[in-house]
Amino acid sequence: MTVVTEIKAEATVAMRAVRLAAKAETIEAVAPAVEAVALARRSADDVLVEVRAAAVNPSDAKAAIGMMPYAVFPRTPGRDFAGIVVEGPAGLVGREVFGSSGDLGIRRDGTHASHLVVEASALVEKPANISLAEAAGIGVPFVTAQEGFRRAGMPKAGETVLILGLNGKVGQAATQIATWQGAKVIGVVRKDEGYAGHASGAVTVVNAASEDVAARVRELTGGRGADIVYNTVGEPYHEAGTKSLAVTGRMILIASVKQPVSFDIFAFYRGRHTYVGIDTLALSSTATAEVLRDLVAGFASGALKPFPIEQRAIYPLEKAREAYIAVLGASRDRVVFLPNG
Repeated sequence: MTVVTEIKAEATVAMRAVRLAAKAETIEAVAPAVEAVALARRSADDVLVEVRAAAVNPSDAKAAIGMMPYAVFPRTPGRDFAGIVVEGPAGLVGREVFGSSGDLGIRRDGTHASHLVVEASALVEKPANISLAEAAGIGVPFVTAQEGFRRAGMPKAGETVLILGLNGKVGQAATQIATWQGAKVIGVVRKDEGYAGHASGAVTVVNAASEDVAARVRELTGGRGADIVYNTVGEPYHEAGTKSLAVTGRMILIASVKQPVSFDIFAFYRGRHTYVGIDTLALSSTATAEVLRDLVAGFASGALKPFPIEQRAIYPLEKAREAYIAVLGASRDRVVFLPNG
């Protein structure tokens, strides 16, 4: 079967793409197919990228089971990518680039394919010291972490950042960025384990299963509390995060398990707190690229490091169903497709 998508009469390219015909009831029931697709640039502002690597995010899998109400069907999933420009402005052709998006793979066809049409302004040039597969894995976690800090106020030397959900991908990205900026990081985990990622400074780990998080944060900060609380988990850590905030502290929220929480208005205004909600699905490809460009210098210098891509976490497009199941399961790997590798 050949699917024609976003096509113009001239300059089409044949490609292979994962296609989802309709949402599934469960992730185990997802039935992606790899199909031949004829693709073309939509306008002179677009480029054609040969996708060398595309990450698989939980949001990709959740959209496949109807948890993203604005996801359209049929479609090709995928928000993150890295590859080589094969058609577009002369100055871009042949460049190794990467990017991410809130609309790719959700409201329009995405990156789980051999080729991608995207706006030239959505491309970020890949630092030479990281691989294409590593670049593809930067995307959503680092964009989420950085956008939270951009809107709440970037961490500064002398500040304390509390990361709730330290070893998740966004938690690790936020830890990297905060320590890169010189802030002190306290990270919360839910079992006896250390920090699993890279950091430019020391990370103090608090085990929520055996310690009172807010009390421990107050102890570690001389009673002051955290200047920034980055809650990557949602309701389970809401109370602990709120009680950990310093006066004029900022809380960043990116996730929810859809359970009600109490809100202490008195503590909120007396503490002069700021709450910031982040939904990267609201960011266009171009807006997402602007966020990523803030981080390029960090990756180029080695202060920031991409997630390792383990061989066990690399899937062909034909194993898309298994990849989607893996990212909603217990795996902590950064899962990627190598559509042309």
